Amino acid sequence: MKIIVKCIVALSVLVSCAAFAADSLEDRIKPAGKVCMSGESCAAAPVAVVATSSARSGSEVYDTKCAMCHAAGVAGAPKMGDAAAWAPRIAQGIDTLYTHAIGGFNGMPAKGLCFDCSDDEVKGGVDHMVAGSK
Repeated sequence: MKIIVKCIVALSVLVSCAAFAADSLEDRIKPAGKVCMSGESCAAAPVAVVATSSARSGSEVYDTKCAMCHAAGVAGAPKMGDAAAWAPRIAQGIDTLYTHAIGGFNGMPAKGLCFDCSDDEVKGGVDHMVAGSK
């Protein structure tokens, strides 16, 4: 019985080696894909930015984007309506709040990860939170 098992294993190894040897070296080491740069014929057309018909209001931006963190205080985000948490931030001035909201600050990523928000929409969201947190 051991001889049969050894023969089957040896035959399997031979078949695998034969199949591997059938491929040329060039086929085995060729790249799996190709990188196409913008402007090359193989590159896809650039993705166009779709302009929205109108800017979202500050409350819309807050409700759809900012509330994910600022309603629950995720990662230290000041909660909407918490005047004590917002007071020192408001004291820094609205331009500082805008800069932090747009560029990111401490645990808050740039634009609060609202990649489709314009700077003005982010500012509107900040204005909405400040107005509701005084």
